[in-house]
Amino acid sequence: MTERNPAPSPALGVGLYPGTFDPITNGHLDIITRSARMMRKLVVGVAMNAGKGPLFPIEERVELVRAEMAKIAEATGTEIEVRPFDMLLIHFAREVGARVIVRGLRAVSDFDYEIQMAGLNYRLDPEVETVFLMASETHQFISSRFVKEIASLGGDISSFVPKLTLERTLARVRKTG
Repeated sequence: MTERNPAPSPALGVGLYPGTFDPITNGHLDIITRSARMMRKLVVGVAMNAGKGPLFPIEERVELVRAEMAKIAEATGTEIEVRPFDMLLIHFAREVGARVIVRGLRAVSDFDYEIQMAGLNYRLDPEVETVFLMASETHQFISSRFVKEIASLGGDISSFVPKLTLERTLARVRKTG
């Protein structure tokens, strides 16, 4: 009888997955799950980013992200922490001890922006690497902006967001609409 080898320990230490998560989508959860498998610890940073005119206040966005993390942490065996931030991303990465920033890519248009940001972050701190993960084919078209737009026009967003986020998004859209 052969013993199974334990799962290899993640090669990457602490990772940071930043975003506004307004609202969190199944695409975000896919990237979080996949990146958590590579990390010892993953910090999900919820950006204040008031300039984008968020649908949800920062406290509620953090709450909605946290609501989904226990399942992912249990499935991957990775410690996941959710924290709000309102500072330069590279400064936040240093604050949480992240050596890797994870960014999800849906399309070529995302890459243009993300490669510029990765270059700037590298210039600011060459000790912090940026890693890109392609969105799974089932999530490539999902964006928070589209989710909000579809919801505000009365469309069905149930396949794009987790259940609690669905309920809160529909309630918020009804309240503001």
